[in-house]
Amino acid sequence: MRQIAPDPIRAEYARLSHQYDHRWSFYVSQSVEETLRRVPVQPSDRVLDIGCGTGTLLQALRQRYPYIALTGIDASAEMLAVAAAKLGPSARLCLASAQRLPLRGEAFDLVVSTSALHYFRDPARAVAEMRRVVRPQGRIAVTDWCRDFWTCRLLDQALRRFNAAHYRTYTLAQCAGMLQQAGLRLERVERYKIDWLWGLMTVVAVKTSA
Repeated sequence: MRQIAPDPIRAEYARLSHQYDHRWSFYVSQSVEETLRRVPVQPSDRVLDIGCGTGTLLQALRQRYPYIALTGIDASAEMLAVAAAKLGPSARLCLASAQRLPLRGEAFDLVVSTSALHYFRDPARAVAEMRRVVRPQGRIAVTDWCRDFWTCRLLDQALRRFNAAHYRTYTLAQCAGMLQQAGLRLERVERYKIDWLWGLMTVVAVKTSA
């Protein structure tokens, strides 16, 4: 199995952070919107966004639910700085790895990860951490590029060869299987296109026990 230190990810987003929202505005806004369409959110929820980047999903939740409790985790200090400028004190932001969350167990009602799974060197560990920090009967939602679409397979092949930050993409069945293997009950499993290039998947699962 290919193993790469996390430094390429940090270097990639240190370089991209100040142009990220402009360069990827369509993709980010659409992937966030499609994710939130598929995940039940309550105004009283405590929400964790893993791989929050520049905070677009957190900002969307803040606009919809002004008093919702928001936390964002990302491995890039530069991306978090952009998120902090957007969100101010309305969200707690932490520099950390998805595979070692510096958070207490069962602290969240909803854990979301959008467009981050393909970076995780140990996705099973990341999903286990998601399960650890969500409360019983809480939800976990994972959205990412879906390898079932030929465009994403080609993109994956190119990035694995030329981009050290990228790790790999997964099929819908593989993504759902990761959550099931972590002891989560699947609630929604769906793949969809947002344009001719980007094929996404969202898997929503429930933690049924402690």
